[in-house]
Amino acid sequence: MTTSFGTTAINIAAVDDPNPNSKLQIQRFNGLKNTSNLLLLSRRLNVNRSLSPSNPSSIVRAVATPAKPAAVEPKRSKVEIFKEQSNFIRYPLNEEILNDAPNINEAATQLIKFHGSYMQYNRDERGSRSYSFMLRTKNPGGEVPNRLYLVMDDLADQFGIGTLRLTTRQTFQLHGVVKADLKTVMSTIINNMGSTLGACGDLNRNVLAPAAPFAKKDYVFAKQTADNIAALLTPQSGFYYDVWVEGEKFMTAEPPEVVKARNDNSHGTNFPDSPEPIYGTQFLPRKFKIAVTVPTDNSVDLLTNDIGVVVVSDADGEPQGFNIYVGGGMGRTHRMETTFPRLAEPLGYVPKEDILYAVKAIVVTQRENGRRDDRRYSRLKYLLSSWGIEKFRSVTEQYYGKKFEPCRELREWEFKSYLGWHEQGDGHLFCGLHVDNGRVKGIMKKTLREVIEKYNLNVRLTPNQNIILCNIRQAWKRSITTVLAQGGLLQPRFVDPLNLTAMACPAFPLCPLAITEAERGIPDILKRVRAIFEKVGLKYNESVVIRVTGCPNGCARPYMAELGLVGDGPNSYQIWLGGTPNQTSLARTFKDKVKVQDLEKVLDPLFFHWKRRRQSRESFGDFTNRMGFEKLGELVEKWEGIPESSSCYNLKLFADKETYEAVDALAKIQHKNAHQLAIEIVRNYVASQQNGKNMD
Repeated sequence: MTTSFGTTAINIAAVDDPNPNSKLQIQRFNGLKNTSNLLLLSRRLNVNRSLSPSNPSSIVRAVATPAKPAAVEPKRSKVEIFKEQSNFIRYPLNEEILNDAPNINEAATQLIKFHGSYMQYNRDERGSRSYSFMLRTKNPGGEVPNRLYLVMDDLADQFGIGTLRLTTRQTFQLHGVVKADLKTVMSTIINNMGSTLGACGDLNRNVLAPAAPFAKKDYVFAKQTADNIAALLTPQSGFYYDVWVEGEKFMTAEPPEVVKARNDNSHGTNFPDSPEPIYGTQFLPRKFKIAVTVPTDNSVDLLTNDIGVVVVSDADGEPQGFNIYVGGGMGRTHRMETTFPRLAEPLGYVPKEDILYAVKAIVVTQRENGRRDDRRYSRLKYLLSSWGIEKFRSVTEQYYGKKFEPCRELREWEFKSYLGWHEQGDGHLFCGLHVDNGRVKGIMKKTLREVIEKYNLNVRLTPNQNIILCNIRQAWKRSITTVLAQGGLLQPRFVDPLNLTAMACPAFPLCPLAITEAERGIPDILKRVRAIFEKVGLKYNESVVIRVTGCPNGCARPYMAELGLVGDGPNSYQIWLGGTPNQTSLARTFKDKVKVQDLEKVLDPLFFHWKRRRQSRESFGDFTNRMGFEKLGELVEKWEGIPESSSCYNLKLFADKETYEAVDALAKIQHKNAHQLAIEIVRNYVASQQNGKNMD
């Protein structure tokens, strides 16, 4: 069929046209503006009563940039072509998962991400590749019903590698599923109140919200808003259910306000008559991340998201609207200064009834203007960096249909882990449990299963890779505490403070992007940092936020850490400094190519001088920013070791020197020092003997 705008006429073939030479020309939106966009614009003119054909200026305001005839086909990334030819993310994945090969082809590898999965292989093995698939669930606000948790626990044993992993976006990752089992695992998740749809791929990812199940109005409203945004931006074309459950949809009824906002096209946001009214055939240029929270609660690392949404309440605690922040993102590429991590910045305030329309307008602005030629620059942060906030706000307002009000003033942010026991506010308790690097395995996995199943508990996953047990009766507290402690799930007072805030990505052996270790390497790194603390005289209860990633993509958000270690070679890391404990400052590169065995050469002088030169209550991140990297570099270069008078052996833990030396010798066998071993012995003894008493 043919449509025209001005003097330009374009031929458009149907999506399911059997003629392989007749290709649909997909919308380009600043780099992809061609036939589909012109058709979309002409349809908008027919359905949008606010636009008059006799008023050209009003027509131009309906879209971010007027459509222009393109003499030369703009460059597109290979993934854009895969999406175009996929019949809304179906082909060739629907065929590839049925053949006998252990892997899938390149196009299907890209498309399966939209279904919530990545193909991987074990990089520890030599010779032929052993392929498997990682599945990631989608759990807005980290909410996991009891039934789904038990099913995921079973699937990990039956089809995975026997572990569950809690991610930094409040979801599960299930590793090691072979292709022959994919359909069984996917359909089981779908049939048990779960989903992996959109957990990966070029669309909205899991929407974060504070995991604490407080009954407070603002927390309840934040969770409800996260749920509604997730529903608004969920794909509608049915590709997920077609591939995994033969087209049978398992969807709960959506709130009417979500359906209304999705279908609204009064400002030219939608593709009329498309199976994907918001996404179209090309979806978004890259992944898109959203977080919702309440004032002061930065448990979600708000400023690292493409969109950050903050509930604003009146003096009586009644939610009135939202502050919106845009343009955050972590990923970058080594030795390419044009790629960088970025913090979100204030866009404006909207009343609560407008939040879905405002979010949709931001998504559409990125959809139409984000780069599709080079995926390294396709995130929203690069559009913000290129345009500036004023232009971005102006274009977004055209799709929103209103002006954004100035952001409301908020109190200072805090990181809140919600570990330990807390009142929910409805007569029940919740218990936050620390899980090292989010890896649920062994006795811990068995214990969690026992407690969650016995007491019929729902859970929530946190953005710091921890887990919260919800809706616990007061009478159950003691017995649950005892069982958890016996399973190694200790109260936060018995966990090393360094571990409580540390995070790492999976990296080796399964991540294809990993350059060096992260999850497998961080336990030893944390022990070494603790040993440095001991040497320089820092107290046991003092801590720094440490995050480790095996590559520069930033999955564990190392660029917000006080000490970030970013893999830049075999057994080698970039060292990033300058983040703050409340995750509101961006770290910067301090050192490149530091071998893992040489970390003490950098960290010894840094922590020594922090101990000696810090101001009252000054965090390590604030200290490094105040001192400046040039001065810190000089201190590292001139370092000759800790002065003898500054050494601290913590003999106060021991009755005599002989006992100390005996424990020290035993500790060395375990690659620890005497103090560490003694603390662990005492901690484990207390946890196992107190049987839950006085452990509030």
